[in-house]
Amino acid sequence: MSAFARLAAPPRAVFFDLDGTLADTAADLAAPVNAMRLERGLEPLPLPALRPYASMGARGLIGRGLGVPKEDPSFEALRADFLRRYEAAMVVHTRLFDGMPEVLDALERAGVAWGVVSNKVERYVRPIMAELGVLARAATAIGGDTTPFAKPHPEPLLHAARLANVAPADCVYVGDDLRDVEAGRAAGMLTIAVAYGYCGEGEPPGAWGADALIGHPAELPALLRLGR
Repeated sequence: MSAFARLAAPPRAVFFDLDGTLADTAADLAAPVNAMRLERGLEPLPLPALRPYASMGARGLIGRGLGVPKEDPSFEALRADFLRRYEAAMVVHTRLFDGMPEVLDALERAGVAWGVVSNKVERYVRPIMAELGVLARAATAIGGDTTPFAKPHPEPLLHAARLANVAPADCVYVGDDLRDVEAGRAAGMLTIAVAYGYCGEGEPPGAWGADALIGHPAELPALLRLGR
């Protein structure tokens, strides 16, 4: 029996990864890479070719879109160019995933605190959440540079629990990457892997060892015992 099958009441706090979990940001993350490809005389890549790399940020997208790994001497200049372009147009196509507004409403009705813990830098996390209309409602808007550590280190999630004034054992972390599950487990939280996210090209989400796996945000309210 899974940990979630044994839940008799909602958790006290639920935290979400941003890219690929709370919001579909892939199109806006792919745009800078394709603009950089066009400048180099290369055809733009279709979104499905870049989407699996969106949760990896500049490292993954530059690696896939331009064939330049992080270790290459030219990577840092490409990364700076990518981030400049992205910061100028972060919320053009970005939207909450279908069903996520209803999930947030259900959490709030149940008195469950919720927030974001992302590896994207905080100066991007907060304006994106603001543009999506959810920043003022969230207990946390944590980026990869908010604490001295980024996921899969547990500190960003432990910091979120402290901000929400909730014990980690009473929290759930929801994410679309193996490092999300690793961070949540290390923090002592229940974890949910989302198969609708970007998920990378490694092992499938079902192999990450999360406490639960969902294919759509609409599955969350019942899983979390919201409304009971």
